[in-house]
Amino acid sequence: MLGFVSARRPTLRWRYAEGVGSDRELVQIVDAAMAEAVRKSGAWIVCKPGCTGCCIGPFPITTLDAARLRAGLIELEEIDPARAARVRARAAAYLARLPNYPGDLASGVLSDDADAEERFATLAEEEPCPALDPDAGTCDLYSARPITCRTFGPAVRFGGGPVGVCELCYQGAAEGQIAACEVEVDPLGMEEELLAGDERQTIVAFALR
Repeated sequence: MLGFVSARRPTLRWRYAEGVGSDRELVQIVDAAMAEAVRKSGAWIVCKPGCTGCCIGPFPITTLDAARLRAGLIELEEIDPARAARVRARAAAYLARLPNYPGDLASGVLSDDADAEERFATLAEEEPCPALDPDAGTCDLYSARPITCRTFGPAVRFGGGPVGVCELCYQGAAEGQIAACEVEVDPLGMEEELLAGDERQTIVAFALR
């Protein structure tokens, strides 16, 4: 089964199973790139604890993200069973409210046909991520969060794709100013290499189930 996890209080030092060390290297590369983007952007970045706009609505995660999250949730259960139980309960409640899931209900794997993509576009748009602590406004599984979560906010680019930024950041900035803050998140394509052609995706709630 696919899994998803992330945590903020306290920082989780999740243990890697055999063969997952390369994922840790990927995370280190991505986090270093994001730190540089934040440094270059300065006051343009408004992301902070309690800013949860990017935590609302489902988004696809890879099997690499899922494995990382699964390991993080297991460790959270060891150090803070009550918090882990709340995460699992929110995931279960999320799935109970989720109609017409565009994928396999047993595995949580999303379908990749055109109809599924259309259905996903309107899937539970107002639902908060199950990993989000609704009272604190922070992620209960922050240290093991997916790459998408790690890279949201500053001006980033993946490969030859367009630059992505949070709509709340860079208010009043000109295109040239944003471009000056841009970073390449994964210049060597490590994530793609680690996935090795595995294109399966799921969502956070199924990964935490």
